[in-house]
Amino acid sequence: MQLSKLKTSLLAGAAFLLTACSGNSLDETAENAANKMKDKAYTMINYETPGQTDADHLYLEEVLGEKALAEVKAWNQSTLDRLMADPRFEPMQAEALEILNSKDKIPYVSYRGGEVHNFWQDADHVRGIWRKSTLDSYLGDNTVWATVLDFDALAKAEDKNWVYKGNDCLGPDYTKCMVSLSDGGKDAVIRREFNADTGEFVEGGFVTEESKGTTSWLDEDSLVIGVDFGEGTMTDSGYPMIAKLWKRGTPLSEAIELGRGEKTDVGYWPGVFELSDGRREIVVSRSVTFYDSETFWVPVKDGKIGSPVKFPIPQKSNLGSEFKGQVLLSLNEDWRGFKSGDLVSFSIDDFMADGEIKDVNLVFSPDEKSSLNGYGATKSKVLMSVSRDVAGTAYAFDWDGKEWTSETLDFPANGSVNIGATNDKEDVAFISTESFLTPDTLWTFNTNTMEKAEAKSLPSWFDASNMVAEQFFATSTDGTKVPYFVVRNKETKMDGTNPTLLYGYGGFEISLNPSYSATRGKLWLERGGVYVLANIRGGGEYGPKWHQAGLKTNRQRIYDDFISVAEDLIAKDITSPAHLGVEGGSNGGLLTGVMYTQRPDLFNAAIVAVPLLDMMRFHTLLAGASWMGEYGNPEDAVEGKFLRSISPYHNIAPEGDYPEVFFITSTKDDRVHPAHARKAAKRMEDQGHDFLYYENIDGGHSAAANLKETAKRLALQHVYLMQKLKDGE
Repeated sequence: MQLSKLKTSLLAGAAFLLTACSGNSLDETAENAANKMKDKAYTMINYETPGQTDADHLYLEEVLGEKALAEVKAWNQSTLDRLMADPRFEPMQAEALEILNSKDKIPYVSYRGGEVHNFWQDADHVRGIWRKSTLDSYLGDNTVWATVLDFDALAKAEDKNWVYKGNDCLGPDYTKCMVSLSDGGKDAVIRREFNADTGEFVEGGFVTEESKGTTSWLDEDSLVIGVDFGEGTMTDSGYPMIAKLWKRGTPLSEAIELGRGEKTDVGYWPGVFELSDGRREIVVSRSVTFYDSETFWVPVKDGKIGSPVKFPIPQKSNLGSEFKGQVLLSLNEDWRGFKSGDLVSFSIDDFMADGEIKDVNLVFSPDEKSSLNGYGATKSKVLMSVSRDVAGTAYAFDWDGKEWTSETLDFPANGSVNIGATNDKEDVAFISTESFLTPDTLWTFNTNTMEKAEAKSLPSWFDASNMVAEQFFATSTDGTKVPYFVVRNKETKMDGTNPTLLYGYGGFEISLNPSYSATRGKLWLERGGVYVLANIRGGGEYGPKWHQAGLKTNRQRIYDDFISVAEDLIAKDITSPAHLGVEGGSNGGLLTGVMYTQRPDLFNAAIVAVPLLDMMRFHTLLAGASWMGEYGNPEDAVEGKFLRSISPYHNIAPEGDYPEVFFITSTKDDRVHPAHARKAAKRMEDQGHDFLYYENIDGGHSAAANLKETAKRLALQHVYLMQKLKDGE
C-alpha cells in the first residue's frame, strides 16, 4: 500500500520553478504583495451591496434550507429555459451521451489474483457494474465479463441513490472486500463487507454508518478503521481524528484505539503497509496540515498492540510502496542532502529494528525542467512516469541491494505516459498513453520480461487530422516562464476572432498534462473552438517548488500566471477578449472566480464550477479547514487580509462590468460547499449583474451522479460557450 493514497480523498476533485523568481521572494508578505498590486490594471476593493452585509447571505449555507433551495430552483429554471432552448443543446447532449455510454471506452482494470477487475458504466448500466474477467480474455477482442456487483440493481432493490466509490479487497485471494457506497455522490460513504466470490454482502459482516474516512484489512477478521465514532471524534475539517482496530464479531464501539490526532488536524488516517515478504503492518498518518504529516508504525505482536513508533522523516514527504526491502519516500522539502522533488528509499527492516533510518538511497532526482508524475511497484520493478516540460516518459527502476538502476521504456513521446494499475505481487502492470489529439492507449507491461503489448485503445471520436497541438510559454509579471498548450485547427486564422476556451487549475500540486477528451473534441474543437491548457504555478508540473511558489499570501502569482497566458493569446491574435472564455472547477473555480473579478476586461465567458468563492468563510464550510495549508487562515491578520483581497465573493462590485458568468455546483457536494456558488450568484443578482446558474441536486463534487447528468451538464456548458464566444452574446 502506498501511504500517499490516504491523502487523495482530501484533494479539491482532490500538487519547480522554471527560473528563479526575479521579482518576488517566496516569503513575501501580503502587505508587500498588496503594494505591488496597486500598479495593476484592476483594483481589489471589498464590496457589499448597499444595505446588506455578508451575514445576509448566510441562509444560503443551509444546504437543504427551504429559502435557499427556492432561489436555487428559480436560477436553475431560468438557466435551463435558455440553454436547453438553443438548437445546439440536444445534438450536443446526444453526442456527449453517445461518447459517455460507448462500449468502445477503455475498460481500465486492476490485476489481482490472476483476474482483471473493472468498474463500467454505459446506457444499460447507468450507475455501473463491478465486473471481472481473465487476463487472456481481457486482451482478446471479445472479452467475456462476469458481473461481481450490479449497482443499478442494488439501488433499485434498496431504494437508494447509490453511487459506487470503490472497493478494498484482502489479498492474496481478494474475496473479502469492503465496498464503499455514497448516497447521491457525496464523499461520505457507508462501507459494507462483500464476498466477491458469491457476489453477496456478508450477513453479519463489517458495516459502517455514513462517514468520511477509511478502512483497511489487517487480516480476514480485522480492520483498521478511521471514521466518525461519535461526538468529538472528527477534526475541524470533517475527517477522522481517531484510528482503531476493529475485530470481527464485536461492535464498533468496542474497537481498540490505535492513536488519535488533534481536532485542528486535517485528519488521522490508519492504513496497512503490505511488505513483499507477506507481512502486514499497521501504519497511521497524522495530517497536521494538508501538506505536513507525521507517520507512525503501530507494532502488533502476539495480538498485543505496541506503542506507535514515529518514522523519522520530513513532515513534507510521502511514504510510499515497499520494494525489495526498500521503502520509497518522495520529498517535498530538502532532507539529509537530498532536495525537494527527489524520490529516495531506506530499509524498512532497519527502521523496524530500532526506529532509526540509517542509509538513505537516491532513486530519482528531477532537474529544474522535470517532475515525477507517479510510480507503482510490481513484483520485479518500480515503474515511474516523469515529465519534462509537461511531456511524459516512463522508466523502470530496480534495486540491486546497493543502489538503484533504471532504464527508459519505449512509449510514444510528446504526450502523457501514466502508470496505471500495479500490484507488488504481480509482474503484469498497465501503462496508458495519450495526447490532445491521440486517443488513449492502454498497454500491458511485463516487468519480468520487459515486454509491452497494446491491450486496448479508444476510437477517434473527432477528426483530428486537420488539428494541431502546440506549446508556448508566456512571461508572468515576475519573469517566470509559464507553459501552455494551444489545440486548434491547422487553418485557424490569427485574426482575434476565434472562440477560445482557456482552462486551468493552479493548486494542490496537481499537474495538468496533455490528455485526449472525446467530448471536448466533439463538442468544442470540431465546432471551430480553440482549447488552451495553462500549466500555471500552484500545480505540480515542475515539482514541489512550482506548487509552493503560489501558497497562501503568494497566491497572486498563480493568477498573474493565468492572466499572462490570456494576454499572450490576445497578443498572438489567436483570440480577443470578446471571444475568450475561462473554465475551472473546485480550486479551478476559485481561479476563474478571481479572473472575472480581477480582469473582467479579458474575458467574455467564465465557467465557475463547484468553486471556492467566499475566502473568508471557506474554512468553516465542510472540508474547507483542511485547505488552510494551501490558502492560509482567514482569521490570521496577514493571511486574512490577503484572502479578502482576492476573494471573488467580496470583490463583486456594483459598478463592475463583468462577463455573464456560469456558476455550476451540486447540492450533494460535501467537499466544497454549494454556498460558495450560491452566495456569489446572489451578490451578483443583488447588484444587477447577469449570470447563469445550475445546481445539480445530486452528484457530489463531480456535479453529476450518473452519465446522463454528466452529458446534460457538458451540453449546457458548451452551449453557453458557443453563445458567448462564437455568437457574441
